[in-house]
Amino acid sequence: MELDQLELSPSTDDVQKENKTKPYLTALIGWSIQAIEAASRLNRPFVVVGPSDFESVAEKHDIKFVGWDFSRLNEGSDQLYKQLKAMGVELAVPLYEECVEWAGALNARFREDPKVFNRSLLLRDKGMMKRKAQISGIKVGVFEEAHDKEDVKRFLKRVNEALLKIDGDLLDPIHVKPLDKAGSVGHLAISQLEDIDQLHDVDFPLLMESHLDGQEFSCEAFVHNGKVRFLNITEYIRLGYSNFVPASPSLERKRPIIEKAIQDLVDAFEIEYGVIHPEYFIAQDGSLHFGEVAARVPGGHIFELIERAYGFSAYEAQILCSDPNTTEEELSSFFPDPSSEAEGFAGCLMVHPNQDYVEDLTIPEELEQHPYFEKHDMFTPPQGKVAERIGFGNHYGTIFFYGEDSEEMTRLLKMYEEYNFYR
Repeated sequence: MELDQLELSPSTDDVQKENKTKPYLTALIGWSIQAIEAASRLNRPFVVVGPSDFESVAEKHDIKFVGWDFSRLNEGSDQLYKQLKAMGVELAVPLYEECVEWAGALNARFREDPKVFNRSLLLRDKGMMKRKAQISGIKVGVFEEAHDKEDVKRFLKRVNEALLKIDGDLLDPIHVKPLDKAGSVGHLAISQLEDIDQLHDVDFPLLMESHLDGQEFSCEAFVHNGKVRFLNITEYIRLGYSNFVPASPSLERKRPIIEKAIQDLVDAFEIEYGVIHPEYFIAQDGSLHFGEVAARVPGGHIFELIERAYGFSAYEAQILCSDPNTTEEELSSFFPDPSSEAEGFAGCLMVHPNQDYVEDLTIPEELEQHPYFEKHDMFTPPQGKVAERIGFGNHYGTIFFYGEDSEEMTRLLKMYEEYNFYR
């Protein structure tokens, strides 16, 4: 959606006068048009706390705005709380990974509960969350933190010794990733000693973990008062490239054990409010292994897919579940019956050119004519130069699908993953 198409209901000042049950402001931490529109539809007075680059856009659309640099921590950081408190803010909702601990710090002050901040740190540090999960009896792989390349070499050797590898065997890979980055940013699979040379001093410290076999999937759990109020299961076709909602019948049949695992995670991590986005691996024997968990809007357009499949705005759901004052009646009337099934499957393919320079974009006619095809927003890069992909971000467009058969959805996503849209 273009910024000029942004539609807001009456100004937050007018809504604040009319809304007597919730007279306080909600702070949206990060810039998201979808979240802004969701807060407006809920008739919820709000202020956006985002990078200063968005200030002129906010002013143009009459959006309350506070500019903030989330990467800078100093003795003046407390000013954000004081500024928001003076405006009447009583709730902070994190939208992106770098905003999670900021929202935690603010909510700890708003609710006068220091543990709220500590829990937000737990959801930002991959090493800490793995230790907490292990202490709580949740199945995880073998993991350690590394401070230099020698630590990585020792971990690769110890893991493969434990797997009884001998000279000449292919090594089982290990995975290294930053402790506090979103998703796959900085993620590297290492299956031989030479791969370690790709790491640099600035990459440390980092988390090392053993490889987990099985089908990887994510959940989007909307939590209020410590209870999961709605649980979506997202099926990955290729992580970072294609997924669909809800999961296929074969994975949905595992819903009872997945629901229990998610509630166990919520209890172990003492998560009270908001949305969490955990990733799991399910082995052939049906056992679950915990990967990691985030507490913000997931990538992969999953919120948009949830809305297409289930008919409610996940952005609105996040705001409602983040607020301790949301009532049981509001939650019951908002979410569909958990036992009801979605009418169809909503999927997407995130496309990135597989070459350094492109001149043209080609959309095959058979794609646009397929009954599952809904839309795409792909574009030809300016001047033809393709930007390097960071993690699974900055893709060059997305193709959206919707249909009744998960097998056909899977076939389409796999087929067009191989298609070269850019020449």
